[in-house]
Parts: sequence; C-alpha cells; structure tokens
Amino acid sequence: QVQLVESGGGLVQPGGSLRLSCAASGFTFNNYAMAWYRQALGKERELVATISWTGHSTNYADSVKGRSTISRDNFKNMVYLQMNNLKPEDTAVYYCNAVSGGYVYWGQGTQVTVSS
Repeated sequence: QVQLVESGGGLVQPGGSLRLSCAASGFTFNNYAMAWYRQALGKERELVATISWTGHSTNYADSVKGRSTISRDNFKNMVYLQMNNLKPEDTAVYYCNAVSGGYVYWGQGTQVTVSS
C-alpha cells in the first residue's frame, strides 16, 4: 500500500520557519523523483520544489527560491521542505508528491498558515 504522509505544518508568524516532512512507504522510494506542491484556498495547486531520485538535482518555484530547501533521505524514505522567512502568501496546504515513469502518488497534505 503506497503512502505519503506529510507532517510539520502549523501556524507560524511572518518571518518564521517550518520544516515539513514526508514519510514514504509502499514503493521503491529511491526510484522516484519527489516534489512538494501547495494549494492555497481558492487557487490551483502549484509546484513548490522538486528533487531528483539521487538528491543531486533540485528546482524551486520563483516564489520560494532562496527561502526554501528541499532534501531527501533515501535510507529513511523521507523528503523534507525547510521553509524560512515565511510570508502570509505561503499559507496553503502542502502536498508531497512522488513521480516515476507513469506512476504518480500524492499525500493528504499538511496545512501551513502564516499569520500574526
């Protein structure tokens, strides 16, 4: 059974930091590129960051570039998103995503709210 379980979301003040985690199981994690997406209320889901299966290649949306770092641990089957200097516009549900060939998996999401 494939599972992607996100954690680490919550309420944080502007300028604060959060580290999101995604625990993967039920598939060969090392074979999958991983990504974080987010969806704000009333908006379409958007790509935040991606990381290759080796972890050597990463890409970021312009909106989070310089403030966020995606990483993975292929021994623990985990992927992370460190977000710093958070802004109210970062408020969204954040989803973990796994892609390999024609296979795409999604987590249930974790809410991040940036507000004073």
